Amino acid sequence: MHSMTYSARLTRHQQTVLDVLSQQPQPVSAQALYSVLRQQQGIGLATVYRALETLKRRGLIQSRVSVNGESLYSSVEQDQHYLTCLQCGRSFPLDYCPVHDLEIPLQHSVPFKIYYHTLEFFGLCELCIQQPR
Repeated sequence: MHSMTYSARLTRHQQTVLDVLSQQPQPVSAQALYSVLRQQQGIGLATVYRALETLKRRGLIQSRVSVNGESLYSSVEQDQHYLTCLQCGRSFPLDYCPVHDLEIPLQHSVPFKIYYHTLEFFGLCELCIQQPR
């Protein structure tokens, strides 16, 4: 099985997607990313999706799924985790990663290269708890 590595060169489009994604303050959808890139680069939506998939397989970006099922992408440097409300769909970032310290011993205990992890708790936010159903 052929696997891509960090040393493999990125195409111009992949590098552009990675650069723009790194500048986003929070995870964004492929559509939102496409909207930004389309204005700057004239890049196609299919190219954005292909670049995102390649970057994810190389461990350069991560994705999480929103309550409505949409994939949201961010740089792996943005090790951000969330409390997500099932009623209004808002996500609240956690101030720290409660499982970060598990990654290093796990990395050494199994023959598996870890690129990133996700952690998300689901429930109701304070405003939704106060609203009558």
